[in-house]
Amino acid sequence: MNKQFDYLVFIGRFQPFHIGHKQVIDRALQLADKVIIVIGSAYKPRDPKNPWTAHERSAMILNCDYGGQEKRIKVTQVRDQIYNDQKWAMSVQDAVMTATLNDGWTNMPPKIGLIGHDKDETSFYLKMFPQWGDVIEHEMNEEVNATDLRTLYFEVKNSKYLQSLLPFSVYDFVVRFRDTPDYARLVKEYQVIKKYKKSWEAAPYAPVFMTADAVVIQSGHVLLVERKAAPGAGLMALPGGFVNQFERIEVAAIRELREETKLKVPEPVIRGSIRRSKVFDAPNRSLRGRTITQAFLIELPPGPLPKVKGSDDAKRAVWVPLSDVKSEQMFDDHFDIIHYFLGTL
Repeated sequence: MNKQFDYLVFIGRFQPFHIGHKQVIDRALQLADKVIIVIGSAYKPRDPKNPWTAHERSAMILNCDYGGQEKRIKVTQVRDQIYNDQKWAMSVQDAVMTATLNDGWTNMPPKIGLIGHDKDETSFYLKMFPQWGDVIEHEMNEEVNATDLRTLYFEVKNSKYLQSLLPFSVYDFVVRFRDTPDYARLVKEYQVIKKYKKSWEAAPYAPVFMTADAVVIQSGHVLLVERKAAPGAGLMALPGGFVNQFERIEVAAIRELREETKLKVPEPVIRGSIRRSKVFDAPNRSLRGRTITQAFLIELPPGPLPKVKGSDDAKRAVWVPLSDVKSEQMFDDHFDIIHYFLGTL
């Protein structure tokens, strides 16, 4: 019996993969010959919002029981592009086309559709693929919410309820994951963020924080620091921090740069090497809450790299070749900030 589609595409983060997600795939298998799962937020470090790698989430999906139809499911992954929606859409298109290459589509293009649920403003991505026609709407069970599931998981509450909302193989995996050092670190980070947010609960309005970051480039290297404390302990980051109440943002960026790296460059030279700046304001760029940063591109003249030393909030400071900067090792959106400025050099 011919299906309505050759492929249906299902995009999500699947943190974790739950019974609502599986219901979407089950329906997609009824409507299409094959289903392509696009896992988002790939190549990121683990944090309480993204505890599992794309490889682990792929295994969660493929290890479920689909009544012998597992071979009709293809899984691919894409990295977030939080400041370039069009580049992200292109990466999804490329991933989907690559997933169809070995299926013999030479004389005519396959019929591709998109399946998902337009629940709120975070579902805007469903409108970015008009070439695939109208979205096949599949509303998930309102009781199943990945954010709430992660809360139950990290607070070890109501395990029976958590078990009822996850496929058996997924529940087995996340239970075993609790015995890993990664889980212990994530719980600590979850508690730090929870305590941080609680301290602002009494504010009449949800607070908006302002930070400043320095993107220091010299001779094909960028100056990074290793974070000393949670959130993001052990991750690489741009030198930066919160703006003081009576401080200009540019002044804050230079102050934090000198405090965290002890950069052996005179302040007038640093200030004179600022090439441009930009505000980065993705609403979910920081797990600590609504945090807007202004980053300053500081391009030092070519030559020997100045000495640096980690201090203040930085465990260490180091010059890193630009080709060695990896998104899975970077804090918050700092990888995206660096690459934004690289595109303007």
